[in-house]
Order: sequence, then structure tokens, then C-alpha cells
Amino acid sequence: MINPATSPLPSALHTLAVERQGLEALESALGGSLGQAFSHAIERILLCSGRLIVTGIGKSGHIGRKIQATLASTGTPSLFVHPAEAAHGDLGMVAAGDVILALSNSGETTELAAILSYASHRQLDVIAITSVETSALARAAKIALVLPPAREACPMGLAPTTSTLLQLALGDALAIALLEKRGFTANDFSVFHPGGRLGARLRPVRELMHTGEALPLGEKSLSLRSVILEMTHKAFGCMGVTDENGALCGLITDADLRRALHSDLDTTTAEEVMNLSPTTTAPSTLAQDVLLLMNARSKPITSLFVVGEDGRPQGIIHLHDLLRAGLA
Repeated sequence: MINPATSPLPSALHTLAVERQGLEALESALGGSLGQAFSHAIERILLCSGRLIVTGIGKSGHIGRKIQATLASTGTPSLFVHPAEAAHGDLGMVAAGDVILALSNSGETTELAAILSYASHRQLDVIAITSVETSALARAAKIALVLPPAREACPMGLAPTTSTLLQLALGDALAIALLEKRGFTANDFSVFHPGGRLGARLRPVRELMHTGEALPLGEKSLSLRSVILEMTHKAFGCMGVTDENGALCGLITDADLRRALHSDLDTTTAEEVMNLSPTTTAPSTLAQDVLLLMNARSKPITSLFVVGEDGRPQGIIHLHDLLRAGLA
């Protein structure tokens, strides 16, 4: 049991308060000269014919790696180059048409000298993220994104805390602004995220649905007895009813069958029992949106027909298919 007198919570709350003040200062700065520089940086990156080379060392390097990863996954071709390794051969990774995004809180990081010199020699533009407007890095940059003064959460003012948070936040702002300027969509995002739960959420339902002979389908004139056989054989808990053109015109569920069991199984037709307005989806709908659609009602839908523009059923998706794909 933690002694309230020695609880770490006051320290944690103080850290968050200090860092929140830093974020508020950053938000305010974007309304002034930082915002103008930010807009110029976005324009320059969009015009880049190569890649955005992100570099930094120490804590700024760790933040730079995360920023680069976010940029790459949201449509900005980018690469992280370690400044020390750059001086030992990795400068060969930097090519004509590239733009450099260099991070250094003080702006005086000596390890950046080699890559900055190389950028100057090759006439590559440099965008700096730094806290010191008069620093060597800011002077070497074509565009300097100067962070506002902010107190570190560290009681000694030494460990990078607020400063790295502001670097990260500004990097995220760059990535999202570029994403929006490029018109980057969820479908684009799925191309870069094919694996894991995120990849599953962004897959179109056409990649997960059952097709062909697996579809539980029957014409309007089908007897209730045949409907039961079809539903039992296909085991989706429903059957789609098609018209003379093959378009989906209704749906019969297990609940519909139970309500109709008092009827004559041989003379009652599917048309008499079916739901006239079944919920359907399109083949291009993302799996995450299909899951939301299936759970939108007070009683969730367990199976959903996937219908083409011509109204004909192209597939069927079961809730279990989405769960197996990793959407749980």
C-alpha cells in the first residue's frame, strides 16, 4: 500500500501540468511566426521530388524515428538517417531531390555537422525543428520551425521531457497536414498497413466475404421447406431471396422462420415470409465499417449480404469472419 504522504501521483500530475503548458504554448505559437514557417515547410515537402530525410541524435533522434515512421505510413516518402552513421557512409542514402528534416533542441548538436554540410554541398533544403532561433541548425536551415520556450518537467530542468513532447507534437502536426493536403484516404492507409488488427480493419469486405456456392440463396417461389433445407445446409442463419433478375429482394432469418412455422411448409413461399428491406453492404466497404453496421442495431446482425451495383448478391459476410480477421 502506497503511503499517501509519499505518493508519486503529485509528481505525475505536475509533469502532465508542465507538459500541458508546453503544448498550449506550441498551439499559441502556431498562430504566429511558427505557423508561417510550418505552412512553408508543408509546401516545400509537398514539392519534394525525393524523400524527406529525418535526422537527429539522442532523444531528438528517438523522436525523429517516430516522426519518420508516421510520415511514411501516411503517404510521405521518408527515411531516418542517423547523423553519426551518416558521417561513416550513410550519406550515400541521401540523394538529389531529397529534403532534410533535422531535429535538435539546442540546435548546436555537433553530430549533425556532416549531414548539414552535405546538404549545403548538394543544395538540398533543410527544415529544422529546434528551440533556439539563433542556433547553428536554425541558421543552416531554409525553414526553421522554432519551438516556443517551455519548461522541462524534470525538476532539474535537464532531462528532455516537454521539449521532446513538443517535437513529437509538431511532427505529428506535419504528418497530418501532409496527409490532408495529399487527400490520403483510408484505402491508401490500408496499403501501408496490411498486417495486424489495423490492417484487418482497413481491408475491403470483398477480401473476407464468402462467394459462389457458399451463398444461401433462393427464389421468391421457393417453398418454406426448401428454405429450411437451404439455410441448414449453408449455416449462415439466413437466406437471401432473389427476384427474376437475380437481384436481392428480401431476406429470411432464423427468427422469420420461427414466426412462420405454423404455416404449411410446402405451400408457403419465401416471398410470403421474407423481410423486404434487408440491410446490405457494398464490396468496397471497409471491414471496420461493416462491423459497425452489424452492431448498429439493438439486436446485432450476424450475417450480411454484400451486394453489387446491379443489386445482385456477390457475397456474404458473417460476424465470425470479421472476428477471425482480427477485428475483435
